[in-house]
Amino acid sequence: MRLLLKLVPPFEDPVLIFTLVLLIILVAPIIMNRLKVPGIIGMIVAGVIVGPNGFNLLQRDSSIILFGTVGILYIMFLAGLEMDMVGFKKTKMRSIVYGALTFLIPVITGTLLFFYGYDYQINSAVLLSCMFASHTLLAYPIVSKMGLTKNEAVTVTIGGTIITDTAVLLVLAVVAGVAQGNIGVGYWIKLMVSLSIFVGIVLFVFPIIAKWFFKQIESEKGAQFIFVLTLVFAAAFLAELAGVEAILGAFLAGLALNQLIPHTSALMNRLEFVGNNIFVPFFLISVGMLVDVTVLFEGVETILMALVIIVLALVTKWLPAYITQKLYRYSVTQRNLMFGLSTARAAATLAVILVGYELGIIGETALNLTVVLILATSLGSSFITQKAAKVLAIIESRRKPDLSEKPDRIMVPIANPKTLENLVDLAIMLKNPQYDEPIYPLAVVIDNEHADEEIYKKNKMLQEAIKHASATDHDVQLVSKIDINVASGILRAIKELMITEVVLGWNAKITTRDRIFGTVLDNLLKNTEQMILVCKIVQPLNTTNRIVVMVPANAELERGFLRWIRSVKLLSLQLGAKVVFMAGRRTLNRLKTEVKANKPAIEAEYLPRPTMGEFEQNKTGIGKDDMVIVISARKGTVSYISELDSVPRVLSRRYKDNSFIIIYPEQYPVLYEDNQFKLTSLTDDTRARNEI
Repeated sequence: MRLLLKLVPPFEDPVLIFTLVLLIILVAPIIMNRLKVPGIIGMIVAGVIVGPNGFNLLQRDSSIILFGTVGILYIMFLAGLEMDMVGFKKTKMRSIVYGALTFLIPVITGTLLFFYGYDYQINSAVLLSCMFASHTLLAYPIVSKMGLTKNEAVTVTIGGTIITDTAVLLVLAVVAGVAQGNIGVGYWIKLMVSLSIFVGIVLFVFPIIAKWFFKQIESEKGAQFIFVLTLVFAAAFLAELAGVEAILGAFLAGLALNQLIPHTSALMNRLEFVGNNIFVPFFLISVGMLVDVTVLFEGVETILMALVIIVLALVTKWLPAYITQKLYRYSVTQRNLMFGLSTARAAATLAVILVGYELGIIGETALNLTVVLILATSLGSSFITQKAAKVLAIIESRRKPDLSEKPDRIMVPIANPKTLENLVDLAIMLKNPQYDEPIYPLAVVIDNEHADEEIYKKNKMLQEAIKHASATDHDVQLVSKIDINVASGILRAIKELMITEVVLGWNAKITTRDRIFGTVLDNLLKNTEQMILVCKIVQPLNTTNRIVVMVPANAELERGFLRWIRSVKLLSLQLGAKVVFMAGRRTLNRLKTEVKANKPAIEAEYLPRPTMGEFEQNKTGIGKDDMVIVISARKGTVSYISELDSVPRVLSRRYKDNSFIIIYPEQYPVLYEDNQFKLTSLTDDTRARNEI
């Protein structure tokens, strides 16, 4: 049978090899989708067919191994990068429990089976049992595409994966040490010290280096991409130096960069695109090329052993998911998702078995059966995860609260090409992910004799805006207006497009009324009810450490209270930054309730609001990498106090190194234009007029 499959010699031309691999990556998912089968399976099956144990069109040479290694490192890196860190902190004990269960149950069961059932030596039995315990997040791209990476079941599974795979790799190190006669107190001390140094460098030193680099090379997007990949593979190499597998280093690199790469950024889009379309498929194909289906035809005993191993592998992953579901009252769908994600064996399993094979602890039959197990569990993982993820995605879409009566329609008036990218990035981060509304960059040209020249300049800026937004995979709808003045053009666009939020750049001009924002903002505040955000972005958005939000008294009584809270939470989620709310006692109580009641979950702190004097003297504990958000108000509304008018001046003079946003929330129609309307009875303390 092997001779029939190998009538054609393997391809040797690198161009032809790469062409065939790309053709597989292109065609396999299309065929699988037609058959309603996960595309991941198509890659693995294609690897079986074209590999050395199939038609022998491709050899599993160093180039395939290289790209395959990059692929599995990419999977682990993206898992760490997309992990919900706030959710993980809340569920870390659950991850530890699940990780312990999904390690101990398979290891104990597998050791008993191989030691007593198949008469393996204890070293071999323990090592073979590790192939039941370890698992690879092979089906993670399915979960990611369906937007379920923040679901608690996924977070717990990822946390458990790292715990169980780390334990498996430590067992491998111990078994290998015993086989080589190197085990002893010195060995354990060396292992613990090297692991501690490795984890410390990746989790604490890497973020410092990355933050510095992103600040220095903010505009070089290609350099940022290469820099991130360099850190990933450096972490993987350090993991190997520490005595564990490279996949652990890649995952920790993802965790280290988690808060520095916003999920809606162009950098994140590039990382996911290259990984999911090139490197990860290479890994899946390389896994398929390991499979030797002829092993199943060596005899009835081999077939029975393969069936026992596959069934046991599935059962020992279903039990931890079942126990965890009962302990923490997860739904059946969440249990199935955990089971599906943790079923696939690939990288760690292969690493364990290959090391055991090279050391002579296990034989060729066990190696071949392991590869068959990889194929069977990979197929099962894809099917189970796909089915559970579809059901859970439907359930979550129904449960999401309706946070506003109308979808977000965010407009970004463009005036300064230097601030264009930051304003568009900010608008994308603030956009409600529940809706597919585009971002609306707006160019307003004043109708005069220079209109033609201005139209040309503004169109060039608009093209830059669409180019930048396209890199983040978000829709943009360009808008141009010719009007008698800028404010009039913006107002007309707001009405015509039913805009809900306007993101303005800070122009630093002081008018005759001693206001730092000029007449455009004055006219917008007088003639609109929409939420307006005036922004000055000094530091790169992804290097933001904290978001400090100053909230005036009675802000909770305004119409736009929930909308600006949601915007702050979305910004916190994208930047991975902690939010510090500073407000009066009553307002803080309402903030705590609303922040905890609605998704997404964020890390938040609640502090008393400083006086205006403390704010002016920068006695608020605000650091250089903190973003300051001040919730302001239009005149005549319940949360307006005269001190709010001086906030822009204070920010521009005392907080020059800080990025800041001044938010004018959505308001009810203004009934009082003068400053005689005072609601002192509604203030939550007697200092309201001296506070922000």
